[in-house]
Amino acid sequence: MGFLDDFQDFWTTLRRLAGHWRFIGALALLLAVGGFFVQKKFSSPPPPTTAAAPEKPEEKTAPADKAETETPAESIASQMVDIAARPVLIAKGDGKWDDATKVLSEAIGKVTAAAQKAGLKANGHPLAVFTKTDDNGFQFEAMLPLAKAPDGKPKLPDGVEVGSSPEGKALKFEHRGSYDEIDATYEAITAYLDEKGLDTKNLFIEEYLTDLKPADDANVDVDIYVFVK
Repeated sequence: MGFLDDFQDFWTTLRRLAGHWRFIGALALLLAVGGFFVQKKFSSPPPPTTAAAPEKPEEKTAPADKAETETPAESIASQMVDIAARPVLIAKGDGKWDDATKVLSEAIGKVTAAAQKAGLKANGHPLAVFTKTDDNGFQFEAMLPLAKAPDGKPKLPDGVEVGSSPEGKALKFEHRGSYDEIDATYEAITAYLDEKGLDTKNLFIEEYLTDLKPADDANVDVDIYVFVK
């Protein structure tokens, strides 16, 4: 064999190798692509991400109405005061609870008219001093404070007299509203006195800061003084 024959054999070998490597390369590419699809098909997808549920805001309980939670004793305020005696005009009387507004207003009208007729100067709001009470009615003294006691003993109409108002330590309470509703205030006062264990006298005063009007009038301001022992 000559050189030419050897070259031809070498070239034939190269062609065979080239075809062989093209086959291997194609096979490798085919295996790679197939492996990718197999992996994609049979691999388990990651579990879906579950969004966290929003936290439910804490429910706040509305505070109970103060008026619903208070006891009668807690619903009323008091103040300890020293009551000084003052010169007054006095009209004594009695009445039934159903007619309290009428009876008291008429008595206050008497002392007011007597002061005007006698030329005496009033100095303060009219008072009603309750000296005796029971379920049926009450006894009282309507009073009108004076700037000073009159000289001598002036003659006054309608049985009106000159005297002095009570003095001593007393608890002061307030009633604001219809006089017809003052019973509720006295119930609260009674509960307060019981709760505190206070010993009181059978004597209390109503001071009328506004005109004492019919029971259905809602604009009556009354300060109540309960004398303590």
